[in-house]
Amino acid sequence: MIEAVGLRKAYGRSLAVDGITFTVERGEIFGLLGPNGAGKTTTMRMLSGLVRPDAGRVRIAGYDVVRQRRAALQRIGVAFELPALYPRLTVRENLEFAGALRGRPAREVAEVMERWGLAARERQRAGTLSRGWKQRTMIARASLGSPEALFLDEPTGGLDPSAAAEIHRILGTLRAEGVTVVMSTHDMAEATLLCDRVAIVVRGQLVAVDPPSALVGRLQSQAVEVTWWEAGGVHRTALALEDPATPAAVWRLMTHARVLEIHTTGSLETVYRQLTAGEKP
Repeated sequence: MIEAVGLRKAYGRSLAVDGITFTVERGEIFGLLGPNGAGKTTTMRMLSGLVRPDAGRVRIAGYDVVRQRRAALQRIGVAFELPALYPRLTVRENLEFAGALRGRPAREVAEVMERWGLAARERQRAGTLSRGWKQRTMIARASLGSPEALFLDEPTGGLDPSAAAEIHRILGTLRAEGVTVVMSTHDMAEATLLCDRVAIVVRGQLVAVDPPSALVGRLQSQAVEVTWWEAGGVHRTALALEDPATPAAVWRLMTHARVLEIHTTGSLETVYRQLTAGEKP
């Protein structure tokens, strides 16, 4: 669905993106991870046609974003982190205005509002919305026209857990319908939960592209930690998951001791810290 080849972008003497290459499959949720200033937002802007790359190319559904800009942009929706709504217009008016610009029928605005749970807020001015409702309205606006791909910059940034969970639910529904989602996030738990694959960007370059579980398995030694009570004291051990003897050792503890806790080590957050060590947060 999305093909990025050799993307490069500099601002003066500062190289923001340095030769990034990757593909995103149709119906995939693809996460862009990295420290602030790593080049994620610039990459997103090049992918969505808002910034022209100095070198390289982007194709959306086979269309070159620079040479076939109109055809490519007709297939995407974009919602970046900072709210960009007309504050004096109501929620419905914001969506109707965006729909009119895209030539979408009025009934589609109603359908999008229903999907994103905005019907109860339709007459509220956008400037009075909470951050969560603003974010939801922006993503709903981006989904007008049934785009084949959505680009979302920090879609749940600053939201409470309930609001974030609702956005996660809807993004999961969109994925099931075949919509491709490219999103940036600093929330490793969110990336693990939502993303089919993640790309970690450091200093404008990709340092890893893989499913979260594959990254953890490849880059971090995983173990099962067991805590148990025996002989009047608490004991703890860590056993390597790749060791063939581990299952039997855990079973012995479970059958001959009072096991208090079992959990596995290894997480995307730990891998992220490993790959971005030394970078500013």
